[in-house]
Amino acid sequence: MKKQIAILGSTGSVGTRSLEVIKSHPAHFGVEVLTAFNNPDLLIQQAIEHKPNVVVAGNEKHYQKVFEALDPLNIKVYAGSRAIEQVVEMESIDQVLLAVAGFSGLKPLLSALRNKKRVALANKESLVVAGQLVAQTAIENQAQIIPVDSEHSAIFQCLMGEGNNPVDKIVLTATGGPFRGMTATGLEQVRPADALKHPVWKMGNKVTVDSATLMNKGFEAIEAHWLFNVHPANIEVIVHPQAIVHSLVYFADGVVKAQLGPPDMFIPIQFALSYPDRLPNKLPPLDLLQLKHLDFEAPDIKNFRNLALAFEALEKGGNVPCILNAANEIAVQAFLTERIGFNQIPEIIEKCMETSTFIQNPSLEDYLETNRLTREKAKQSLKNT
Repeated sequence: MKKQIAILGSTGSVGTRSLEVIKSHPAHFGVEVLTAFNNPDLLIQQAIEHKPNVVVAGNEKHYQKVFEALDPLNIKVYAGSRAIEQVVEMESIDQVLLAVAGFSGLKPLLSALRNKKRVALANKESLVVAGQLVAQTAIENQAQIIPVDSEHSAIFQCLMGEGNNPVDKIVLTATGGPFRGMTATGLEQVRPADALKHPVWKMGNKVTVDSATLMNKGFEAIEAHWLFNVHPANIEVIVHPQAIVHSLVYFADGVVKAQLGPPDMFIPIQFALSYPDRLPNKLPPLDLLQLKHLDFEAPDIKNFRNLALAFEALEKGGNVPCILNAANEIAVQAFLTERIGFNQIPEIIEKCMETSTFIQNPSLEDYLETNRLTREKAKQSLKNT
């Protein structure tokens, strides 16, 4: 039987690639739900092609346009954030692929897990913000999270078949982004257009800037802690500009497992949807003879301080990662609109981390309030710059 998939965030880079995966395996996957916040034209186009049962326009101002286009096709159309949370409760959904960006992915993720759905997770922020709550909800409802990020998919695959064998260390690889090797002085001159020129991956604007600041890798370290129950001291980041080795796992006997593959999100998305099966695809296989070298180096946490701030938030725990994420979202948006410079992003984040109220064991309401207050604090910092 086909797996019926709900794609939350279908118009983003991961969402569109996911639809390509589904289209390439029509005997294995069908589209049950599509949701998107903006880009109603693409959402309509996707719905016409893939014929889901339900479409949700997260931004209510796009509802009428989407409804008028899809109503003749007998596709149900809803609107608003609450509708996205509710739609994952549908019994006809076999798996949810969560590709919504930012903090807004948290409530739909929790809703999917409470309804015992398997979730293919491409939303970093949910685990960064509320990893303890997400992990607890998944355990209580016996719901499985399959990582979609190439690095976490690599770790997941390296751990397959290992049972209870202890892990000594997890190593996440990073390309280093477009500014690898630059000093703080050089970084003062960069502009948003420069930050959006990622050397390997094609991603949305926010995550591309996060990659340039190395915050993306800090988020992935926090994710890895919750996904794989590994102590923060046993998580490491190294720079690997070729993006061929997607991550590594060190075991107690000295063995190191690494997952290698072409830098294409089609592969981890397909694996997350097909797990535990591996399906063929038409991508060219990795040709080891064509690889002239694989380089590895330590990350520059002096000039790219966001990575150090993320590890600090992970060590402190509680609501500090939530503070980290909220401040980062505001700072990145300010950088993209050229209100602040590149080097001011970590300054705003660090100030919010230092001045916000610490909560050791936050509830969902605490996370929501921390997110709100931190955003206000970060916006106030922008006014003072």
